[in-house]
Amino acid sequence: MPQLPNPPSRVSIPAYLQDTYWWAYIHPNAVRVFERQWLVNLILWGNFTKLRDAALAEVGDTIEGNVLQVACVYGDFTQHLVRRLKPSGRLDVVDVAPIQLENLQNKIGTPSNVRMLLQDSSALELEDASFDSVVVFFLLHEQPAEVRQKTIAEALRVTKKGGKLIFVDYHKPKSTSVFRYLMTPILTTLEPFAMDLWKTEIRDWLPAGISVSKIEKQTYFGGLYQKVVVTR
Repeated sequence: MPQLPNPPSRVSIPAYLQDTYWWAYIHPNAVRVFERQWLVNLILWGNFTKLRDAALAEVGDTIEGNVLQVACVYGDFTQHLVRRLKPSGRLDVVDVAPIQLENLQNKIGTPSNVRMLLQDSSALELEDASFDSVVVFFLLHEQPAEVRQKTIAEALRVTKKGGKLIFVDYHKPKSTSVFRYLMTPILTTLEPFAMDLWKTEIRDWLPAGISVSKIEKQTYFGGLYQKVVVTR
């Protein structure tokens, strides 16, 4: 694996991740179990491709600037990002779990215009306003409130003026959707922080000290999922 720009001793796996999601992201067997395209799609009730493409459409068909992906993703999300990179484009992917970065390298190899960075999303070691697009794909629901707010603030901090910060995550389904009732026991059991996204709008977690020019929201699959695009 390429040498990481910050020593592993400075980046430890957060307690909430170790305690709550060890089985999905930290345990050696996690990657072997969950790195299956069909399984990722099944977990999202057949919506992975639609949600992936909705996020990628915001980044653009071709990438000539700098893009940041906050946290690795099971499935082929990053592969599709890499395919859109022009010679002048660059992709940085940050994750706090070494095993996830190793898995990503196994999927995409070592393209010269892709960096895999061992960093905590709530304390990024990246320059202000250094990315044209920042993508946070199904990460917020896995973080407790205080970490989530820091992650959003950091993602917004590193987004350029006029650039896009793109969130895709869970959302409270419509009252007419069966998933409003089916997902409640699933999320409360396996994803204890996820119900926060049913109760609070992502825009309400944006830091007060950073101005934005536009916020757009779109929901999918009866409201179970959302895409929120914040333009600096």
